[in-house]
Amino acid sequence: MSSKKALIGALFIAVSAAVSAQSSVNSPYTRYGLGETFDQVFANNAAMGGVGYALRSDLHINPMNPASYTAVDSLSFMFDTGMTLKSSNFQEGNYKSNAKNASFDYIAMQFRLHPRLGMAIGYTPFSTVGYNFDRSKNIENSEVTISNNFYGDGGMQQIFAGLGFKILDNLSVGANIAYLYGKLNYQTTATLSNGGDQTIIYNQMSVSSYNASFGLQYTQPLNKNNSLTLGLAYTLGHVLNMHDTHGEQVTDGSSYSALQTQSTEDSYGIPHSFGVGLAWKYRKNLTVEADYTLQKWEDVKYNNRTDMYQNRSKIAVGAELLPKEYGRNYFSRIRYRIGAYYSTPYLKTPSYNPNAAWVNGPKEYGISAGFGFPLNLNMANNVLSITGQYVRVAPSVSGLLSENRFELKIGLTFNERWFMKWKVN
Repeated sequence: MSSKKALIGALFIAVSAAVSAQSSVNSPYTRYGLGETFDQVFANNAAMGGVGYALRSDLHINPMNPASYTAVDSLSFMFDTGMTLKSSNFQEGNYKSNAKNASFDYIAMQFRLHPRLGMAIGYTPFSTVGYNFDRSKNIENSEVTISNNFYGDGGMQQIFAGLGFKILDNLSVGANIAYLYGKLNYQTTATLSNGGDQTIIYNQMSVSSYNASFGLQYTQPLNKNNSLTLGLAYTLGHVLNMHDTHGEQVTDGSSYSALQTQSTEDSYGIPHSFGVGLAWKYRKNLTVEADYTLQKWEDVKYNNRTDMYQNRSKIAVGAELLPKEYGRNYFSRIRYRIGAYYSTPYLKTPSYNPNAAWVNGPKEYGISAGFGFPLNLNMANNVLSITGQYVRVAPSVSGLLSENRFELKIGLTFNERWFMKWKVN
């Protein structure tokens, strides 16, 4: 009973953190589009390069494919939460800067409703916006300098509920339905070196919409020790229920006057997404997986335009090694994980070149490694996942902003035997 009280306490703490979570990125690239998107990758998946479409586990929750919910043990209640610490280095020409951020990433719980039906409920971010930087330039044929401050914060979050149904012993399907909500704020302030009023151009967006994803997993045994799992996933693209207010203000520092204000509805969208993964598993000791993701951003609305995005693709590979499931040697029961990924951007960004006003956004490369430390207390399969990840964000045009980022992800999974019936002889 004490372990259940501890788990419920941790749940309330995590929910409070989720409710109060703020923007936790610091990247000028989040000025464009809907910001930096989140692939619903938990700490254990992240160590394997972010794979998950074909991943089935009775130790971790995997919202990347809701068909995986049927892998939950009939006696268990799982609770998963995680956070990330980031250290980023930016460079554009001779300009360099550093930033450190922390984020609460996710919270989820999973349990079985029926021998063939598993359920998960959780919270994950969808996208985040966070930047604050300055640029200055001389006005042509003048000694006056204009300084611009670019500031943005906010993001979109989703609360989801999902079901996984086992059609056959080796075939499962599932679906996640989420409430998608949040606020995104973008602001540019212009100041002249000879004094005078400041001009502020702003864009404020409020989202209250939905998100829906579907999945399938099929496992084919090859022999007594080896099996292959095919995973398929699809996320529904649609126009968001969003209120957008943008305008221009002038201020002398004490009072504001509006030059113009305009509001629009439903002028942004999210893409159709497709994912496929193939995982090879040797007993419970070794899992190797490769994933491919395609997000069809190309025709998605951005401020009622459909030429501001491009399709995003991602390739990820990863592996997990468990030397021994049981044993006295603690190090042989640690899960060792490694992975890598490559991702093309969904964004287009200004090139500051009159011959090419917009160019493709930055590509992203990542390598990762991590551990799953067993915390077997009171017969619970609790796991502490620690992942280190290096990410390189490389612009498509030389001379634009590049980023090197190191992330430390920490995930804690409680796997409690809540539904076990004890017998006393």
